[in-house]
Amino acid sequence: MIYSTEVQHMCPIAKGADHGPAPIPEEGKWVQSKEITDISGLTHGVGWCAPQQGACKLTLNVKNGIIEEALVETLGCSGMTHSAAMASEILPGKTILEALNTDLVCDAINVAMRQLFLQIAYGRTQTAFSEGGLPIGASLEDLGKGMRSQIGTTFGTKAKGCRYLELTEGYINRLAIDEENQVIGYEFISLGKMMDFIKKGIDANEALKKATSTYGRFAEAAKYIDPREE
Repeated sequence: MIYSTEVQHMCPIAKGADHGPAPIPEEGKWVQSKEITDISGLTHGVGWCAPQQGACKLTLNVKNGIIEEALVETLGCSGMTHSAAMASEILPGKTILEALNTDLVCDAINVAMRQLFLQIAYGRTQTAFSEGGLPIGASLEDLGKGMRSQIGTTFGTKAKGCRYLELTEGYINRLAIDEENQVIGYEFISLGKMMDFIKKGIDANEALKKATSTYGRFAEAAKYIDPREE
């Protein structure tokens, strides 16, 4: 340890009150975290890259400072989706400090990791007041049946109006249009269900029918359009 000349010539003064860190809520307990191993919790965070072309939602389940589970969901950039696969392999087993200083290739994922670190370190996790936290694998509940991310993709122009392409229910196959050219419903295909049917041996065409459903006043439409072709 090197001290400047000014500090070397100072007379020592005893330290008075020495308070520890403020306790933060972690999995139903109040913890004075001093070491990385003092940190536990499950939380979500969102990150974005500098040009904001893509975004990443990251979910981590941390137990005693170690990332035991990572769910990576990306949107908007083909390169980032490849990086996500790498991140899901790299993050588990690291401490949250290691993960904060790991190059996860894509800035959107790096920023998401930074946002999660802030939540975790300041006791703002989803499981802050949940006794015992959540089991490993809890993040998959966000995906639901079929284990597919909840995605909404719509497009619109002033000249031609809106096009629903994919919503939470699934892939939009047809839009229902009324006499005034307004959308009154849609037909969607639950791709997760369809793939489950196919994997069980059901014919692809039959699986497609079983996974297809409608929303809104679909049957009352004056016409139907393919949002990707018309």
